Amino acid sequence: MMTAEQVVAAHKANVETLFGLTNKAFEGVEKLVELNLQVAKAALGEVADNTRAALSVKDAQELLALQATMLQPAAEKAASYSRHLYDIAAATQAEVAKVAESQMAEAQKAFASNVDAALKNAPAGSENAVALVKSAMAAANNAYESVSKAAKQAADVAEANFTAVTNTAVKASQAASKAKRA
Repeated sequence: MMTAEQVVAAHKANVETLFGLTNKAFEGVEKLVELNLQVAKAALGEVADNTRAALSVKDAQELLALQATMLQPAAEKAASYSRHLYDIAAATQAEVAKVAESQMAEAQKAFASNVDAALKNAPAGSENAVALVKSAMAAANNAYESVSKAAKQAADVAEANFTAVTNTAVKASQAASKAKRA
């Protein structure tokens, strides 16, 4: 049984965790807003430059050449933006996951401690039940660790796939840009 002081301490810790997670979420949002402002500012300048360049074109061939020179940087910038967006999301998710893992570890520790205390006071002859409870706890911990490892591996695979797709898109735009120039 938890004392009143333990309950208050647990609530304080939960509130601190909540505020910590909220701050991490806001940091992620701030980074997204900053990224979007940078992109919007750069895009505005590029649109102005591209408009000036398009208005100074003298013939169709020059227009096609101009268009080809604009394609590759646009694809690379889109890939870069996607990568920054992914990095911000992944960093924020990693912070949340770290806190969640820490909380889960603390909860498991507290639960195991409570179960051990209860099992110490188990009546004589309940050794089989005690062994069953301990076995179930060990199985639950192993299952959690397996799921956690699988989730981390899936995140790594997703990141590798995202990088591969981004690189392929940039290479395809470079090839298309070269083909249009030829």
